[in-house]
Amino acid sequence: MKQEINPKDTNRAVAFELWMKSPMPMVTFTKTFDATRLYKVSRRRGLKFNMLLCWCIGKAASKIEEFYMLPQNGKLYKYDRLAINVIVNNCKGGINSCDIPYTDNLQQFCHDYQKLTTKAASECQSTFLDDHLVVGTSSMIQTELDCIVNQYTDQFCNPMVMWGRYRKKWLKVSLPISFQFHHAQMDGGHAARFLEELQKVIKTI
Repeated sequence: MKQEINPKDTNRAVAFELWMKSPMPMVTFTKTFDATRLYKVSRRRGLKFNMLLCWCIGKAASKIEEFYMLPQNGKLYKYDRLAINVIVNNCKGGINSCDIPYTDNLQQFCHDYQKLTTKAASECQSTFLDDHLVVGTSSMIQTELDCIVNQYTDQFCNPMVMWGRYRKKWLKVSLPISFQFHHAQMDGGHAARFLEELQKVIKTI
């Protein structure tokens, strides 16, 4: 469910006043993750690496209160559910956007991910969950990337997690990940906590 709330009744009151009217309110953090366990689980269970990472992102985000609030059009909204957005290459050579509802149940998330992305690819239609707080993702696995910076605009305020191809060296797999967020939604400390939580989830999946 999505509902408008008064920023003054939240811990984002000061930040909302400072950053809501900023012409460039987005902030980007980049961290290199140890993705060795994620890679091993993907290989052993025959599951897509990106699907597992999307679930880990949802798991980490679900533990942080600020992820359930989003500034939009000068207002602040609160959600009670999360979704992970993925970009899908469709059968016509274009792309579509696909929102996957997050659940703690990895098996269910895997089922939904496979079903919805396959449908988007074959039917060339995007799906959106407007009643969910959507965490965007973008994977550029065609090449290794050190950092990704998305467009800095007030037209798109959702948090965004981006990465390129993982890197294998000896027995270790690493992956630089960029995290972009609206400063009215969260502060740097919250973003840092999310990245630390994401690493924990990746190491224990």
